[in-house]
Amino acid sequence: MSDKAPLVTVVGSLNVDYVARVGRLPMPGETVPATALEMVHGGKGANQAIAAARQDCQVRMIGSVGTDDNGKGYLKALGAEGIKTEGVRAVRKMQTGMAFIHVDGMGENTIVVSAGANGMTSADQVRAQEADIEDADVLLAQFEVPLGAVVEALRIANRAGVLSIVNPSPLRPTFPWASVEIDYLIVNEFEGEEILEDIPLALDYDCEIRDFLKGLRVNGLIVTRGSDPTLVIGPEQAFEAPTLAVVPVDTVGAGDAFAGCFAARLAHGETLWEAVLAANCAGALTTLRPGAQRPIPDRETVDRHLAQL
Repeated sequence: MSDKAPLVTVVGSLNVDYVARVGRLPMPGETVPATALEMVHGGKGANQAIAAARQDCQVRMIGSVGTDDNGKGYLKALGAEGIKTEGVRAVRKMQTGMAFIHVDGMGENTIVVSAGANGMTSADQVRAQEADIEDADVLLAQFEVPLGAVVEALRIANRAGVLSIVNPSPLRPTFPWASVEIDYLIVNEFEGEEILEDIPLALDYDCEIRDFLKGLRVNGLIVTRGSDPTLVIGPEQAFEAPTLAVVPVDTVGAGDAFAGCFAARLAHGETLWEAVLAANCAGALTTLRPGAQRPIPDRETVDRHLAQL
């Protein structure tokens, strides 16, 4: 990759995922047998970083792992993807974050996360990597690390005029909306409904949504809706973007592939419409194979499937 490739800096989580395949997801209090169990790399931050890197961007990661074997192996794996990890701190006497995932025969999932070292990512750590944010074309963040770190990263990006994208997952009621500016918020339908309160998630309500977002200092909202068209309420335009028709095997990581690809395509200078279409393809293609990171497509694969939209 050329040194002139655009730069995406990601502030976020790094987890080791334990994925159990089940015929159906268990009900509360119920035990179901797993047909397979696999350990793979995950965490929303690292997933999105890999998605951006595979879209031909330089990527710098800011986050935390433990000093355990999982942490050492993870840093090596990110390096193999070309991702710079100087901003990833190895926290002594802490385990690398873990996620426990159940995936059913239809590709749907439930996830339980243990933050581990992710919970130690701090505003001070982010400030130490200030240049990585100031030099970036896009800053990308999620809510799987302490909010103080996310807010500090956004403040740095705001001062430097860096485009900021936030995937507020899992939703945190203590996030200080309006204390920082966010260019694009990427949410699923549930998250969008929680944030917008009583405003319907529909194209006909674009003016109401845009007015509400102004109060949060959010300039644009992108709502992923599975196989249904993605809803986009941009600063100056609103539209629905078609998704790629697929039969999913595993939906773990699809949203992260979308976010990372979207950030990368904007960093490359593509329009909002073009970036969302590419991200829709990346998300859909990621569902075709098990795991969060291995199925994430590269730029050539995404471009090849854009013709189908």
